[in-house]
Amino acid sequence: MSDVITQYQNWKQQGEDLRVKAKQAMESRFRELLSEAVRIAEEYRADFGSQLKPGSPSAAFRYKAGAKAKTKKASKVQPKAEPATPTPKSNPKISGLQKRLATARKKIDDAKAAGKPTKALEDRVYEIEDELRLSGSA
Repeated sequence: MSDVITQYQNWKQQGEDLRVKAKQAMESRFRELLSEAVRIAEEYRADFGSQLKPGSPSAAFRYKAGAKAKTKKASKVQPKAEPATPTPKSNPKISGLQKRLATARKKIDDAKAAGKPTKALEDRVYEIEDELRLSGSA
């Protein structure tokens, strides 16, 4: 029984060693690619006289694990719920507020999909809903 435990501990140690080596190799490769990109950008500027601008996805490189799968599901579900809100045409003020409310809710969905903070947008939705309640009772 102690032989199995010893084998397991050896296996675990080998896995940890491999993990450390892989981490170092990935970090090294990443640095190599960045330094090559800098060299190419400098060469481009020297040859063509203007800055080489990176594409938008790499300009603000931030890795977020699992964010894509959640946003796809949320973006598919949300648009189906929006058309259910009726827009009465009797009062142009109410109609305008409802359009603003729909726009604000869409901005919240877009911000959630992009992983951005939504507190300010949620506050704005609350304010618009409050205006709708007040204008509906007036």
